[in-house]
Amino acid sequence: MKSIHDTRLKRIISWLPVIFSILLFNGCIKVGPDYIKPELPLPQEWHNHAADGVNCGSQAPQAQAAWWKTLEDPELSGLMERAVVRNIDIKKATARIREARARRGIATAGFFPTLDTTGVGSRSHASEKLGNGTTTELYTAGFDATWELDIFGGKRRENEAANATLQAVREDQRDVCVSLLAEVALNYLDARSYRDRLAVMTANLKTQDETLQLITWLNQAGLSDELAREQARSNLETTRSQIPPILTGFEAAANRLSVLLGEPPGTLHGEILTCKHMPVTPESIAIGVPADILRQRPDVRKAERYLMAQTAKIGIATAELYPKLTLNGSIGLEALSLGNLFSADSRTNSRAALISWRLFDAGAIRGNIEIQSALKEQYLLDYEATVLSAMEEVENAMKAFSEEQNRKKSLSAATQAARNSSEMAQNNYQAGLSDFNTVLDAERAVLVLQDQLVQSEWAVVMNVVRIYKSLGGGWTAIGP
Repeated sequence: MKSIHDTRLKRIISWLPVIFSILLFNGCIKVGPDYIKPELPLPQEWHNHAADGVNCGSQAPQAQAAWWKTLEDPELSGLMERAVVRNIDIKKATARIREARARRGIATAGFFPTLDTTGVGSRSHASEKLGNGTTTELYTAGFDATWELDIFGGKRRENEAANATLQAVREDQRDVCVSLLAEVALNYLDARSYRDRLAVMTANLKTQDETLQLITWLNQAGLSDELAREQARSNLETTRSQIPPILTGFEAAANRLSVLLGEPPGTLHGEILTCKHMPVTPESIAIGVPADILRQRPDVRKAERYLMAQTAKIGIATAELYPKLTLNGSIGLEALSLGNLFSADSRTNSRAALISWRLFDAGAIRGNIEIQSALKEQYLLDYEATVLSAMEEVENAMKAFSEEQNRKKSLSAATQAARNSSEMAQNNYQAGLSDFNTVLDAERAVLVLQDQLVQSEWAVVMNVVRIYKSLGGGWTAIGP
């Protein structure tokens, strides 16, 4: 009777893998919440949609992908290509992708059984006093398999979390690329603006030196006093004192640019100094609608993918509330001599099913579920905050671009008027119709306005860069 029950039990156990495999692959049970992408209420148009130089038309994919080409600066385009290949942060982000891909592989491996093989050979000899003095041999070889069935979907949730995390890490790499390309462009333009400001200072130094020489000659001829000469000297040296900060700024921007390209500081100074071409500013930039940033900006997509991964982790934690079924089996060979190890009657096998269920843990599992749920809420808030920050960045960039163009126009007119005023002041002074203070004031005004105009011209181009960065442009530069 006992043998009949043993036979039936073996049959039931032998069918368990089939039964639970059907349950597994049909996916009939998967605890925890299913992910639903959040719908955020976004405005239909931008607050600054009527600003000069921008429009709400759809951004051309080619212009968005390689926005720096719209500036028509070959040197900048070359720097962008080098940065994508050499930048250290891009390489680190790529390494993080490999790590996430490997972690996903580990999560996927949980769907399959583990298989181990063992082989043992032993030889023992009993003593004459305590035993019979015989020698005993034992040889075994076999395979052991263990399979934890994913009845309640915990492993499937692990796989979901790993996939979402991998996608988020890919978006992080793209976000790094967006920031990198913008930083390369901004530092390049910053360095060139310092170079142009240095040219303005140098030209004004020459003019002020000529004025000093004229006043010195008039003083020697008795036609001017010592006060006028010292005032001219003071004006000249004040202008000269503004050159060191400009040189320092150029050095910092050029060095930063070198580091962004993964090169030692000082590598790019010569390239920047030889650039002659002024980047072209687009007459109008298409910015699309606010909803486009959900699709275009990698940081927004990254935040959404992390939210998905955290949602899956709630399911992982919830699965711990339910029983686990593990199937164990082994086949092998066992003999008392090596020669008989591979004979037909040396075969062994075993099968077992283990059910484990944690009945009491003082609320630890439910506490972990609460933790994962609270983390999901935090990731949702992070996602919403990322979207709002992205919209803020776009609005600010648009407004800065539009208003800087207006400022540049006013500065251009003011600079021309200051030049005319300076020429008239020089003529009136030489004709004895005005004092030397008028000449000094006019020269200072020209210098200040010329410097501000140069900075404004480059600020317009930089704001173009900031607009494209705020729209998520350039993330496709590193490929899919």
